[in-house]
Amino acid sequence: MAAFEFLALDEQGRQRKGVLEADSSRQARQLLRERQLVPLDVKPTTTRAAHKPSLFSRGLSAAELALVTRQLATLIQASLPVEEALRAAAAQSKERRIKSILLAIRSRVLEGHGLAASLAEYRSSFPDLFRATVAAGEHAGHLGTVLEQLADYTEQQQASRQRIQMALIYPSILICVSILIIGFLLGSVVPDIVKVFVNTKQELPWLTQALLCSSEAVRKYGVLTVLSLLLLFLGGRSLLKKEKVKHEFHGLMLKLPLVGSLIRAVNTARFASTLSILSRSGVPLVEALAIAAEVIGNVRIRGRVIQASQKVREGGSLTRALEATEEFPPMMMHMIASGERSGDLDGMLARSALNQENDLKTKFTMLVGLFEPFMLIFMGGVVLLIVLAILQPILSLNQLVG
Repeated sequence: MAAFEFLALDEQGRQRKGVLEADSSRQARQLLRERQLVPLDVKPTTTRAAHKPSLFSRGLSAAELALVTRQLATLIQASLPVEEALRAAAAQSKERRIKSILLAIRSRVLEGHGLAASLAEYRSSFPDLFRATVAAGEHAGHLGTVLEQLADYTEQQQASRQRIQMALIYPSILICVSILIIGFLLGSVVPDIVKVFVNTKQELPWLTQALLCSSEAVRKYGVLTVLSLLLLFLGGRSLLKKEKVKHEFHGLMLKLPLVGSLIRAVNTARFASTLSILSRSGVPLVEALAIAAEVIGNVRIRGRVIQASQKVREGGSLTRALEATEEFPPMMMHMIASGERSGDLDGMLARSALNQENDLKTKFTMLVGLFEPFMLIFMGGVVLLIVLAILQPILSLNQLVG
């Protein structure tokens, strides 16, 4: 059976879209007529979106992938065949796009392909980590257990991603609001107030003169400054597409006092979690290192991890190879070394991944906790300077009148 996307009219003349399974487009049209639908367009689902993703055709999001993985793991552990599990997961989904993907994968499975090979048709939805883990589960004969572990991993990564996003939302909003308030005060409120003192022809204090200059700059060049920053941001993004520039920029970010340690913590935690799930699923260590290196966002750290995987391929130990990168924390190195000595590398990798996640959570909580009072102090200081710049001419005028 193959999956077909259809466009049809119901009895009220409304258009209906969906996905169904049939042996041919002719049978698909017949099935639609049996449902009291008039078929307008019936076409087989394709995997073109997997190879050439566009703005209007996207794969599965992280949340959708976590949900689909959990459903497949539950169904396969309930002793359902893979094709039936895919069909049930497709029927459970309300999104036509997800249903189309799952039914197309089911068609490939019915043709005799393995699940991992069928998932390869949708690389934009199922990354290398996901497919390699599924392939290892199929090879070992423990697909249900491996999918259960993969579902836990996917949900943990989604929760971690959401936690980081939520931690960054509040500071971002606070910075934007602060800039808007300061810009409004300097551009609209301050000039009208200080204009009174300018007309008196008295000598203004240096703080008031500085405030007037800042206000004039905001009024004249505020829009131009915003446009320049926007162009600079877009130009920087285009420059970062060049590998050499990106490599230098990522190396510079690692050298920054606070940002560098945070970037290193995020990437090492992601690497440890990925290597842990791959190792527990039966993926060979050398292959697992190569796949886990791809999830590292910083290209400088990624390059060093790839060099470490090459040393492991040549027969070196994992601990020494990772220590040579000088990117991983000592606690993680001690745990991996202990796992290699005791023969429990999988368990120690899982523990080190959990330790890294907890450490990262603590760092983000601390940073967000420090950022709020810092921004309040900054905003209070700016408002205090504006108030002092306005009050000083008033006090000077009162002394002259007195």
